[in-house]
Amino acid sequence: MAKKLRFFYVVASSPLFAAFVIPIANYMLKHPEKFTDEQRYEWAMKMVRHMAKKSHTSTDTFGKENLPEEGGYTLYSNHQGKYDALGIMIAHEKPLSMLWEEKSADRPMARQVRDLAKGKTIRFDDYKGQIRVLNEIAQEVSKGAKFLIFPEGGYANNRNFLQEFKSGCFMAALKSRKPIVPVAIYDSWRAMDTAVPGKVRTQVHFLEPITEEEYSDMKKKDICDLVKSRIEEKMQELREKDPKTKKMQA
Repeated sequence: MAKKLRFFYVVASSPLFAAFVIPIANYMLKHPEKFTDEQRYEWAMKMVRHMAKKSHTSTDTFGKENLPEEGGYTLYSNHQGKYDALGIMIAHEKPLSMLWEEKSADRPMARQVRDLAKGKTIRFDDYKGQIRVLNEIAQEVSKGAKFLIFPEGGYANNRNFLQEFKSGCFMAALKSRKPIVPVAIYDSWRAMDTAVPGKVRTQVHFLEPITEEEYSDMKKKDICDLVKSRIEEKMQELREKDPKTKKMQA
């Protein structure tokens, strides 16, 4: 419980803000004909930026030139904590949808951000539902959407180290036939999953995309291993450069 004090502070310091933005968000969702996709997404980002500010977190972005300029693509990122999606959405700039686990999305503001950004949810105990949602994501990406997926599924105090990647979620990219962008996030766990006060800087690295020509003959497990290896290579590089890591190892 103590490790989540930064997250609890964000929640405890936001009731007035939530009382203002949530009703407007719900109105936007109830009357989609009155608002453009861009207006709804910008309202979602208003909540995202607020939570980042309240957590005293800033994010350094690297590799924006690796993001395809046109068309849809799927981003696959490592997972460390509650700030991960916020940091990536702030770094990405263009509208970005996300695949959420149902329980994590069923919170005030998280629910509104998900729906305003046209995100989707799955349940880990519903295999058929997962297949349906991944097929929907593939169809939307093929039409130009950008989708963020965390193939680890969750996080468990893993910090700047990777957990097992679930190959099933790569079906979305395989069926979309659009680029895959591996994403490496660093120090994201410090933003909301610790009790340490003060300012935090996290990193988002958009890595070189994997084109459809590169993965078209590969199976989901092979694509999964390739994406994980790319992210792990970047994480290893960052850990080796990080004075905090060297201090902990001393």
